[in-house]
Amino acid sequence: MLRLSLAGQRRLIYSIVLGSATIGTYWGFFSDGLPIIWGPSARASEVAQGRELFEHEWTPNDPLAHGDGLGPVFNARSCASCHFQGGLGGAGGNEHNATSFEVLPRPGDLTFINGTVHNFSTEPTLKETERKLRQLYPVIKGRTFQTGSPGCFTTTTIPDFDPVHTQSVQTTALFGAGWIDMISDRAILRNERNRGLRVAAKEMSLNFDNIPVGRARRVAGGIGKFGWKAQFATLEEFVAAACANELGLGTPSTEQVKPLTGASPPATPDLDKKQFRSLLAFVKTLPKPVAVVGDASAEHGKEVFATIGCAVCHVPDMGGVKGVYSDFLLYTLEDPPPTGGSGDYSSGPPPQLQLPERPDHEPKPNEWKTPALWGVADSAPYLHDGSAPTLRDAVMKHRGDAKSVSEKYKTLAADDQAAVLAFLGTLKAPGDAPHLSNPAVTKLDRK
Repeated sequence: MLRLSLAGQRRLIYSIVLGSATIGTYWGFFSDGLPIIWGPSARASEVAQGRELFEHEWTPNDPLAHGDGLGPVFNARSCASCHFQGGLGGAGGNEHNATSFEVLPRPGDLTFINGTVHNFSTEPTLKETERKLRQLYPVIKGRTFQTGSPGCFTTTTIPDFDPVHTQSVQTTALFGAGWIDMISDRAILRNERNRGLRVAAKEMSLNFDNIPVGRARRVAGGIGKFGWKAQFATLEEFVAAACANELGLGTPSTEQVKPLTGASPPATPDLDKKQFRSLLAFVKTLPKPVAVVGDASAEHGKEVFATIGCAVCHVPDMGGVKGVYSDFLLYTLEDPPPTGGSGDYSSGPPPQLQLPERPDHEPKPNEWKTPALWGVADSAPYLHDGSAPTLRDAVMKHRGDAKSVSEKYKTLAADDQAAVLAFLGTLKAPGDAPHLSNPAVTKLDRK
């Protein structure tokens, strides 16, 4: 007779009571890493309605909206406009990049602000530009002054301080997002802790050739897994924020984004609860990428990928989800600026201004979440800003915390370098991804 442990009995009870739609989540929680077999699911009718909303081209006062529809500021008229590479739900090209910004605390206003400079607006007076942003938060001019008594002066110079920092940010692929949503905070934190223990043990043995340990971002909903800055803990939060920020569509949980300038009266949510549930159902049930079978070179490249340290951050399996290739931690990907110059205060103001430093929970400008590599072969260009047109370029541009890995890649024989790229080429978008119904929605609208 088969006897189950107490933990096994719990799993069996949860499997029976909760049903297959949530078995994967609870199995992942109790096992902390055993494979999640059953992925996210939803009613076919709900997914179909969600797909219609995902591909719908929104307009001001749209008949499908319960509020004012598109805008008042936005980056696209449709979710599908920026999510189409490799199928509906994929990544977008650089032409669809958005400009994100952050404003550091400054004299008279100690708040830390972040947002987006939107590409389009429903009214010309609401048009956003980086110039307008900098007019709102101008550079604080430096000065030189002397202190002390006659004959014993000390000269102090405070350099100019620009509180605004902008970055170009690329659209990410949504394939497998529902599976990522099922990865537990516990699994991410355990991996972070175990990495730290291993690095500490090596350093105690005087081995300092280690990749620095990234850090999990703690946000209101838990551990961040979505967004380039890991700013969202759940897929629901991510989708709601995308509606509000990219399309200007308010949802039951998130108000539409307000323009940089101009009046923005309170607006009724554009999507009601049923519509938002349907849109979320479509996104969460998008298929996950599965690596295609590669040749001997690709198989060898997979081994080299692990040997040189790529798999330390791009963890193949995380929290029971196989083939995701991410640890969802934040890392720096750029070398620090040289010291002794005029100074780069994107991480904080000059100390002489005595302003608050960047809040600990806010990532630095050069910190980015490890992206999931599944489907990477069909999501060029690469990196957060799309500055790497090829996979090789992406590997070579890894600096900062990942510098040692890119340096090891450079020392590989040409065949081994090619093998790593061949392996990455097997990480394709899902073959069963839905097709874009109307390719015209991907064209830019600069009006």
